[in-house]
Amino acid sequence: MASRDDIMIEITPQVLLKAYSCGIFPMAESADDPALYWIEPQHRGILPLDDVHVPRRLAKTVRAGAMRVTVDTDYEGVIEGCAAERVGRRSTWINGRIRGLYRDLFRLGHCHTVEVWDEDRLVGGLYGVALGGAFFGESMFSYERDASKIALVHLAGRLIAGGFTMLDTQFVTDHLRQFGTIEIDRDAFHLQLDEALKLSADFMRLPLDTSGQDILDIIAATRDAAS
Repeated sequence: MASRDDIMIEITPQVLLKAYSCGIFPMAESADDPALYWIEPQHRGILPLDDVHVPRRLAKTVRAGAMRVTVDTDYEGVIEGCAAERVGRRSTWINGRIRGLYRDLFRLGHCHTVEVWDEDRLVGGLYGVALGGAFFGESMFSYERDASKIALVHLAGRLIAGGFTMLDTQFVTDHLRQFGTIEIDRDAFHLQLDEALKLSADFMRLPLDTSGQDILDIIAATRDAAS
């Protein structure tokens, strides 16, 4: 379900956070369209944080740590990467209003980024919104093999350590399904969201220099405890 903001009403960071708390998020038709659509899917993708699966080859890459991972270091670089044209996709839903709104949330401490670097070059990353014990994943990008996947693994470990209970992926893709992402209906999503919003989680609980091995250990320990 979607409704369009045709009259260009002012959307403040506070309005945006309220929308997230109601299970709604904004998208644009294209980068050139200043209007926003409010989206509330009938079915929602979530990655259960107690059952994150890291493929063996990827785990080896994360453990090796050849790519450096940072947090909340380069919002502009991440949003630019997420908005860039890709193979098979020439347009993007990230317009100027989206960039500005999430920049405001970033400054307020509600929007977070995970960056992946090859030496000094940003090669992948993601961004999303933290609210209570819920994290709403917005977009990710990759210029090098596995870069966005490394970002997602580090995100999952950080969310688990910080006391989050929900990772909303909005939709389910093959890319996300390999990590254990599932689809639930709107009512089930709202039940989980309501419980997550009661919590006070901390995205920055882990040290900024947490190693890939430590991230994998956190994910594995959580899966073992839940099984």
